[in-house]
Amino acid sequence: MAKHNLPNATNDEARLLFRNAMAHLGAAVNIITTSGLSGRCGITASAVCSVTDAPPTLLVCLNRSSALHAVFEKNRNVCINVLTGHHELLARHFAGFTEMPMDKRFELNAWDDGEHGVPVLRDALASLEGAIVDYKNVGSHSVMFVEATRIRVQNGGDSLIYFNRHFHRLPAALAA
Repeated sequence: MAKHNLPNATNDEARLLFRNAMAHLGAAVNIITTSGLSGRCGITASAVCSVTDAPPTLLVCLNRSSALHAVFEKNRNVCINVLTGHHELLARHFAGFTEMPMDKRFELNAWDDGEHGVPVLRDALASLEGAIVDYKNVGSHSVMFVEATRIRVQNGGDSLIYFNRHFHRLPAALAA
């Protein structure tokens, strides 16, 4: 096991070490969607976390250099769609791993219009619609605080996680 002392590392070395460490932090895969005057778009994200249940609030981290950042910031209405195991290809589309244009991603027969026209993934494990109530800029990312106003939960189904830079299915039997 290699140990590294970050104060002695260059900025690039520290970033690489941090990214390698985070690759070992398994996380649920989500597609975050928005729609509004600034357009309709979505991104695949694993940097999603609950904050509090009163009021129901989550945080979503989004790189400020992303072309979609401004769309989310201006629209403010979002849906956090927690993916099932069979959504890997959809996750790849929204992560930009394929050549599928954004409008074609929403033409797939998988979406319903939620509150404020925000796309809601029909068979997601959970869909949490809400509004971005606050932003905090930290380094290269914005931390968006989303207050949920509508929540849909599906019973059963595998989960899709991201671990060691790959997508993996987590069977429901193991999750229970």
